[in-house]
Amino acid sequence: MSQNEIITVEVVYATAAKQKLLKVKVPSGTTAQVAIEKSGILAEFPEIDLATQKIGIFAKAVKLDTVLREKDRVEIYRPLIADPKEVRRQRAAEGKIMKKGGGEV
Repeated sequence: MSQNEIITVEVVYATAAKQKLLKVKVPSGTTAQVAIEKSGILAEFPEIDLATQKIGIFAKAVKLDTVLREKDRVEIYRPLIADPKEVRRQRAAEGKIMKKGGGEV
């Protein structure tokens, strides 16, 4: 692939209420960060903070300086609202409490 070749990539982001997929044409050799900036998604979702949020390509975590390939999909991940391990612990604890008192009449 020559440096002058143009490739098409997708940049995606989703909130609980809205999801956005943008196709972007960039020169080969472009990094994920440049594609995100060029897509315009940062203007549409000002809450995105690339300094703290993780990104990935097809669900595989990558760094902002990862060089993209034709048809890559750059995904911007939202921060978690709850720690999944803690949620599982709480559910397990609630289940144990329910079982202890469930058999008495």
